[in-house]
Amino acid sequence: MLTGKQKRHLRSLAHHLNPVFQVGKAGMNENLIRHVEEAIEVRELIKVNVLNNSVEDPKEVGEWIAAESGSELVQVIGKTIVLYKESKDHKTIELPR
Repeated sequence: MLTGKQKRHLRSLAHHLNPVFQVGKAGMNENLIRHVEEAIEVRELIKVNVLNNSVEDPKEVGEWIAAESGSELVQVIGKTIVLYKESKDHKTIELPR
């Protein structure tokens, strides 16, 4: 579980990132989770964008992806979701205490 200070730090790091994945009409599926798990292992911090043509609620999508991929939901702002998971092999982000 991330503290408020850690979430603030991660949000500042994520500000300049571009979304890696998009959730569209097809919605949420296992294929998306597999790709998110692979990307988050390498990058630790990713953004996912929910497209306008998606019927899914971005907050629900963020919570679902975080639960299925074992990552932490840092922020949902508008249609953009920020996720974090500490990498086993590619650790680059040092969280504040």
